[in-house]
Amino acid sequence: MLPNIPKNQSQRVVIVGAGFGGLALARKLSENTDIQVVIIDKNNYHQFQPLLYQVAMAGLEPSSIAFPLRKVFQNKKNVHIRVTEVTGINNAQNTIETTLGTIEYDYLVLAIGATTNFFGMPNITNLALPMKSIAEAIALRNRLLQNFEDAVTAENDDIRRGLLNVVVVGGGPTGVEVSGMLAEMKKHILPKDYPELNFDAMQIYLFESSGEVLEVMSDEASASGKQYLEKLGVNLRLGERITDFDGQYAYINNGDKIRTNNVIWAAGITGNSVAGIPAEAMARGNRIKVNNYNQVVGLENVFAIGDIASMAQEKYPNGHPQMAQGAIQQGTLLAKNLLKAIAKQPMEAFSYKDLGSMATVGRNLAVVDLPFWKFQGFFAWLTWMFVHLMALVGVKNRLLVFLNWVWNYVTYDQALRLIIRSKKS
Repeated sequence: MLPNIPKNQSQRVVIVGAGFGGLALARKLSENTDIQVVIIDKNNYHQFQPLLYQVAMAGLEPSSIAFPLRKVFQNKKNVHIRVTEVTGINNAQNTIETTLGTIEYDYLVLAIGATTNFFGMPNITNLALPMKSIAEAIALRNRLLQNFEDAVTAENDDIRRGLLNVVVVGGGPTGVEVSGMLAEMKKHILPKDYPELNFDAMQIYLFESSGEVLEVMSDEASASGKQYLEKLGVNLRLGERITDFDGQYAYINNGDKIRTNNVIWAAGITGNSVAGIPAEAMARGNRIKVNNYNQVVGLENVFAIGDIASMAQEKYPNGHPQMAQGAIQQGTLLAKNLLKAIAKQPMEAFSYKDLGSMATVGRNLAVVDLPFWKFQGFFAWLTWMFVHLMALVGVKNRLLVFLNWVWNYVTYDQALRLIIRSKKS
């Protein structure tokens, strides 16, 4: 197989990864017809990761938070998309190796993001349920829905308890949002779907080793998040951590264990790996060290942006927060800097602008930290919805998500609880 990318006189920028940073960069560069843009991704779509948990909890269809890359660049003749995986980088030859073959570059941008960090625990790696992609979110949805079906015919209470109980690990925004949505499903939706089951017996646990939820946000947000979760009936286990999981029991560092078949892992991330990056350019969390222009340390024409990039600055000695806003800002500026580099002009140093952070816990319950204002409750919930709607790619996706949310709000229900398996299973 061959990549079959036509060669011309234009400078070629190869972008590996079409997440928030890679997409922002590609969109800006595509406006300049003198640049040939090659986008490499293992999927043929951009996925909106902040709403993956709603796909996993049967609140949204996968298509609502995904947008085809070829649709984004439909009228851009200078953009070439290849669905493949990168297996290595040859810096000396200015090439990357992919499953389609070798691709040459003048400038290479790594926007390969991060994956779930299981902290070297093999049982949890193999048995826990991560949620970093649409495929993983669908697998999680299938597992939970099948568990409810199996619980109806369970032979005894112990088996039923294992099927119904859910342990969520990680008290950041993802863990809090998953726990809150599960609790609302338990209260409003599941009893209607499964009247034969007693959902008072279903326990939802949220473990956070640091001692407080939403630790990365303000004290007000953390306190409100804790209050909202307790109001929804989530069992908060703060200052404790899960050390092992055998598929039937989750083991806690204090020696206790919880009967559950389901551990949802949202406890941390680590950078995706690619062969060919010099060892001296690797930083904590498997991130790639870059300078203030997002150049990989020691490599003049290779750049990294987003979650994978570790740019040490005075306020952020270990790199910027691994959030969408940072990736978008880096991608947008790098587009300008690449044009300056091609024109032999000095590049502009990156400066991170903290636009704030937010998380939703449930209906009318959210927390928002803006640089100039911190607030919680109903208005925060509306703000969270508006910001996420506007960040989605495509008007149709925004409309679909909005209609789903309105329907769910009015009816306390949604009709998306489908178990969809591959033909083999």
